[in-house]
Amino acid sequence: MEALWALLLFVTVAAVLMLGYPVAVTLGGVSLWFAGIGILTGWFDADLLSALPSRLYGIINNDILMAVPAFVLMGVILEKSKLAETLLHNMSNLLGNRRGGHLFALLIVGALLAASTGIVGATVVTLGLLALPVMKKNGYDPALASGVVCASGTLGQIIPPSIVLILLGDVLSNAYQQAQLQMQVFSGDTVSIGDLFKGALIPGMMLVGLYALYLLYMRWRKPETMPVIETTEKTSLWVVLKALLPPLLLIVLVLGSILTGKASPTEAASVGSLGALILALVYKQLTLGRFLEALTETVKVTAMVFMILIGAAIFALVFKGFQGDVAVQNLLTDLPGGKMTALFIVMVILFLLGFILDFIEITFVVIPIVGPVLLMMGFDPVWLGVMIAINLQTSFLTPPFGFALFYLRGVSDIKTTTLYKGVIPFIILQLFMLILLAFFPELVRII
Repeated sequence: MEALWALLLFVTVAAVLMLGYPVAVTLGGVSLWFAGIGILTGWFDADLLSALPSRLYGIINNDILMAVPAFVLMGVILEKSKLAETLLHNMSNLLGNRRGGHLFALLIVGALLAASTGIVGATVVTLGLLALPVMKKNGYDPALASGVVCASGTLGQIIPPSIVLILLGDVLSNAYQQAQLQMQVFSGDTVSIGDLFKGALIPGMMLVGLYALYLLYMRWRKPETMPVIETTEKTSLWVVLKALLPPLLLIVLVLGSILTGKASPTEAASVGSLGALILALVYKQLTLGRFLEALTETVKVTAMVFMILIGAAIFALVFKGFQGDVAVQNLLTDLPGGKMTALFIVMVILFLLGFILDFIEITFVVIPIVGPVLLMMGFDPVWLGVMIAINLQTSFLTPPFGFALFYLRGVSDIKTTTLYKGVIPFIILQLFMLILLAFFPELVRII
């Protein structure tokens, strides 16, 4: 009966979220309502709620999560300073005289923005506003162009340093410790953000390579989709390097310091935000108004993340109080086909939830429930984290509810059917990457 209460809690939360209510309020409010009903009916132990203050204090005092506002500020400043606009303009001028040059320029800049901002919505909107009108005007296939914009914009899910990987790393670290305790393994091993960054780097670069190979195939097979554009404005390689090297150097310093263990994610993010501020000042693109806008947006995103965290903590406590974690563990371990069937079922659920929930909600609500069970089955935590990140990235692209599609649809006049047609090849490539990782898990341990 308690498991039924847990299932009803999860379904109710999902239903209320689909009605459009705020995530944080929904998670906390619905969970407390269920806890109250459970206390009155005798199905919930009221003493469990006494653990809530310590859990909330642990969230606020989490050293890893302190990196979130600094990384957000770094990305927002780079966005406000129009470095992406300058870089895309110069790259397009350099490659524009070659067939498909604008698409390759878009892919390169998209990968760079992914590594610098890590915010999918901002990247898709920025690329859509800057690149789509130019390509449509010059005869590029709208479906192919919009597909590249969406696919490039979602690279922020997997290419480090990524906010997604930071949040996912924190949750997986806790899940791994829970799994070890339940298995009575007291080795003290943990999953660090640096481990997840290392594991995601090669798959992320491989995904960019797959996108590039697809564009080369389309250039050979259907050259009419990407005409040659004779640009009157010539840009030298040196001008492009001047625009490319500073943000690239900043990313290398931030990411390199984390990967080599020279700095913690919080320290590296602080240096990164300061470096982004210096770059914006050097390029004379940071006015007082833009700086205040960047601070305001950073506060909004950070407040949203921590509010969702608090709501998710309440939900997790109540869900566990109804023995939901035990029910999930029994369900997954009793499936025919063993751990691979359990992994497949979880991946399908995460993929479907990606249609209606943002990665933050999925990370803090679903992963703490299924993560410990999968890790107890023997899956490598870093490999599992990369698989989850790519899976969520795929759901961001998939019609009809992919978030990236909504972002681009809101800033362009691309037809919905055209947009869907454009992203399908990239969805297939991402699924291929997932299959490749499933058969070759050592790809996440190369670095």
